[in-house]
Amino acid sequence: MMVSVPEAEQIIMGQCRDYGSRVVTLVDAVGHVLAEPIVADRDLPPFNRVTMDGIAINFQDFEQGIRKFRIAGIQAAGQAPIINADRGECVEIMTGAALPDCFDTVVRYEDIKIDNGWAEIIFKNITARKNVHYRGEDKAKDDVLVAANSKVTPAVCGIAASVGKSKLMVKELPRIAIISTGDELTEIDDTPGPYQVRKSNVYAIRAALQAFPCQVEIGHTGDSPEATSNAFSHAFRTNDVLIISGGISMGKYDYVYESLEQLGAKVLIHKVAQRPGKPFSFAVMPSGQLIFAFPGNPVSAFLCLYRYFIPWLQRCLNLELYNHYAALAEEIVFAPPLHFFAQVRLSIAEDGRLLAHIIEGNGSGDFSNLAVAQAFIELPPDREHFSKGELYRIWPFSF
Repeated sequence: MMVSVPEAEQIIMGQCRDYGSRVVTLVDAVGHVLAEPIVADRDLPPFNRVTMDGIAINFQDFEQGIRKFRIAGIQAAGQAPIINADRGECVEIMTGAALPDCFDTVVRYEDIKIDNGWAEIIFKNITARKNVHYRGEDKAKDDVLVAANSKVTPAVCGIAASVGKSKLMVKELPRIAIISTGDELTEIDDTPGPYQVRKSNVYAIRAALQAFPCQVEIGHTGDSPEATSNAFSHAFRTNDVLIISGGISMGKYDYVYESLEQLGAKVLIHKVAQRPGKPFSFAVMPSGQLIFAFPGNPVSAFLCLYRYFIPWLQRCLNLELYNHYAALAEEIVFAPPLHFFAQVRLSIAEDGRLLAHIIEGNGSGDFSNLAVAQAFIELPPDREHFSKGELYRIWPFSF
């Protein structure tokens, strides 16, 4: 029985899994999701940190009319601060240095004139506590700097390093097998016969998954029941998820469903009321492995990957799912009572709105447009005419 797009989404999201956690080194952590928060091991900043090169003064001296200060010394970053200074004295101090307790304000070199051991302030608008980043102003010790369930980015790596975290506890990712089907497919380096095509879906899917450091293996099976069943059975031995490309339509040589039935899989979705990607299916094995069966047409497979699989993976990792919307840049008409996912190019209008420009193609087998498209726009099935300026959800893949 065919289901709607919202029903398919609900079924798939109901099969999210927790695959555990593991420790990785900081240099290998980008793309993973934190299984625990990163906390401050001390106040941040850990001392009253100078933010400009210049002189450190006691602002009370300036308020009392002192404009020339005797230079009592020079202090670089990393040095212990000067213990004390007399009234009317200053210290030349560098960015990143610890401000001595006897001072509270830093005046930039641009605002002073130095001559023969004295610093004269030549700028009138000096304010107290200027150019100092005070201890604990950002975070206190044990404050959370990065919450659990956050994706590790280069910025997060920098934060982790600053608090001494050379290793991070991250969420384990599912092991994924991607298997293409069909005797008509050849390897990339092969010369296709006159009625053959090179494999492309498995490589597009694998490339998309590089945003998540998953363990992924790629395979292929020809058009025979035995070969198909053997390929699937082998994949289930070492993987948590099987992504299938092709072999799920009504053709005489489509053996995916027959093979899954032999292996005991329970099919939860068999066709979705959408275009492209109507034959998309979803199943679960008795031992818990999940099967995402994409159509063989490249655009259909790409749509199903970004509409169903990647959101499922993000939910498994407890990543926050964001809804993105764009306004149609032109009118579009689509008559069949199906969810329609149109390929679009995105731009930003002068008023800041995100605009979706429809890219015309020749069906779900015409994948060349995916190189210039940036998203799919999701149009509901309850109407035929969609007007310019109307806002709809988009599923970005290269924006």
